[in-house]
Amino acid sequence: MIELLTITWRDLLNPDFYINNGGLWVLLFIIFAETGLLLGFFLPGDSLLFVAGIYTNQLASYFFNTGNDFINLLMITVLVSIAGILGNFAGYWFGSKSGPLLYNRKDSLIFKKHYIDDAKAFYEKHGGSAIIFARFLPIIRTFVPIIAGVVKMDKKKFSLYNIIGCVAWVTMMLFAGHYLQKLILREWHFDLKDHLEIIVIGLALITGLPVILKLFFGKRKSSSEETPS
Repeated sequence: MIELLTITWRDLLNPDFYINNGGLWVLLFIIFAETGLLLGFFLPGDSLLFVAGIYTNQLASYFFNTGNDFINLLMITVLVSIAGILGNFAGYWFGSKSGPLLYNRKDSLIFKKHYIDDAKAFYEKHGGSAIIFARFLPIIRTFVPIIAGVVKMDKKKFSLYNIIGCVAWVTMMLFAGHYLQKLILREWHFDLKDHLEIIVIGLALITGLPVILKLFFGKRKSSSEETPS
């Protein structure tokens, strides 16, 4: 209990914290929560997957270490993909059952109604393919499946895009972390494990920039349109 009380927000936003405190099972839950639970949007999905790619063999030991580097990577990819797919299905179900209530919910310290509005605008712009694109956008990926449930998107169509998007996202992030670590360590003797904070900040900027620009310039544009000439 004392150890739980010592956990800080910095820990919760640090992928290395999850890898070293819970391993594979925490990883699977975080990916499920970030892609399916309403309050999971703040979790570090992209950077967590990248770091998980670096620690593939360590994570495999929580389930079954095959002794083969590539097979371990494939196994983790399959398990994490399943968690992400189920997460989106959970989000879709939540949206179909109680989504309309979100529009009447007041803003709080954690939940902001504009998260829903941004996800809805993204969905309306990209249609069904938004389910795939959203996987690569923090915050948006949490709320888009909920919006799909709210608007009653065809379940077969949603399932197809859900699987494609999740497998693409998980594979890209895990494989990137796994093989970039090997490449950089071999060529420049630079161990990414010793510089995880750089990875976290870099990925946060790269993946979060489109959302930040949308929120910032979108508000400025709306304000200018509302100002009478």
